[in-house]
Amino acid sequence: MAEKKPNVILICVDQWRGDCLGIDGHPVVRTPYLDKLAQEGTRFSHAYTACPSCIAARASLLTGLRQETHGRIGYRDGVPWNYPVTIASEFTRQGYQTQAIGKMHVYPERNRVGFENVILHDGFLHCAHDHHPADYDMVDDYHPWLRQQLGRDANDFEHGLNCNSYTVRPWDKPEHTHPTNFVTSQSIEILKKRDPTKPFFLFMSYHRPHPPIDPPIWAYELYRNMKMSPPPVGKWSEMFAKCAQPHHPALWYGKVNPDVLHDARAGYYGQMTHIDHQLNRFFETLQMFDQWKNSYVCFVSDHGDLMGDHDLYRKSFPYEGSARVPLILRGPDGSFIKRNNVSGRVVELMDIMPTLLQCAGLEVPRSVEGRSFLANACGKDKEVHPYIHGEHLVPYQGSAHYLTDGREKYVWYSGNGHEQLFDLDKDPKELNDLSSSAKSAASLRKWRNEMVETLKDREEGFSDGKKLIIGRPVKAVLDTIIKSDRSA
Repeated sequence: MAEKKPNVILICVDQWRGDCLGIDGHPVVRTPYLDKLAQEGTRFSHAYTACPSCIAARASLLTGLRQETHGRIGYRDGVPWNYPVTIASEFTRQGYQTQAIGKMHVYPERNRVGFENVILHDGFLHCAHDHHPADYDMVDDYHPWLRQQLGRDANDFEHGLNCNSYTVRPWDKPEHTHPTNFVTSQSIEILKKRDPTKPFFLFMSYHRPHPPIDPPIWAYELYRNMKMSPPPVGKWSEMFAKCAQPHHPALWYGKVNPDVLHDARAGYYGQMTHIDHQLNRFFETLQMFDQWKNSYVCFVSDHGDLMGDHDLYRKSFPYEGSARVPLILRGPDGSFIKRNNVSGRVVELMDIMPTLLQCAGLEVPRSVEGRSFLANACGKDKEVHPYIHGEHLVPYQGSAHYLTDGREKYVWYSGNGHEQLFDLDKDPKELNDLSSSAKSAASLRKWRNEMVETLKDREEGFSDGKKLIIGRPVKAVLDTIIKSDRSA
């Protein structure tokens, strides 16, 4: 009899900071069930997103490609996804039943990117509303479900919260109708209706804790009166003063009223605890269906949220609150995944595709540029990458690039050539920019040379191979975006 293939479950949350797990030492956030998951597997303490925003990050996650290859290095909607090889296409091709539920953020919106089926809810996307003003149901499965549940015309924008705002309002409908519950409920339905003769690959993609910040009332109240230390703010953050908008509900930079920020953090953390509880609901159901013991579970976020760090908000910037993500891998009973293990090696989103294919014993396409971290999850201290290169367009600064090996971080802004250097071992909150320190001159020079080499073949002309070039035009999508005929 052929060996039974394991199920593989990839859980992606949106805009969840890498430090926001109880087991990571966060002093406020309560995530008991994710903490339990981490104790049953390996947690990666230096996992990063190479492009800290929704579309570009998901391109890396789903294709296993570097941003220079998949072509998305900033935020731009409406650009077709023409990737013939994806994590879903490979699981499908190699005999798995494949299903995605929740946020995809691809284009066209109904592009299944290799999945056999997608139950879609991207949240409020202006691009999708522009393309389908008369019937948003064409690109969203949550809204018709919501109307059916409530027995009336309804949508998730009735509370009026902006999709990038730090404004908080608890969920205005019964809790079971929340988008977070929707992803969990639909995932449980898939367990009931799946093909029992096949292993399954399930992509559970939660829109939250990305705004709108609208957790159930109990989850908000859990944190509302909790004492919280103020976010870290380095003196260097004044470099963003010209883009300050402290009274804008979807600002990038500004000194926000402390009480307003406290409410935002309470709601943000509440979204996390809500997801944590809903994941346990799914895990318990998986056990009831006798599938837990034969399933790999990977938990990750597409990017973080600065949430006031250095008076910055949202994502896109190269700092830890935005670029570092949580990553947990738990294996089936009898697997070699080490329990209660923490790996400090740097890994990134493109590494998840080859890792999960390897977990399932499947072929990894030659086109994949990510590197498997399965050996690290099994307890080996193996270098996956010497360092990570990340980037994103940012307001008023051109393109922000970073390099990190998990111990130090070098930042370069293409618009004005501004450099930063942080010692993450001694200063994980990035309070002290060491770029002007004489003691750090050699380290700064080393990282600058690495960036020159990393960027030397880019179409923007950021590097001539000898030096970094300031002021080059930037774009969210490269002209050389991957061709539709690229093959494995």
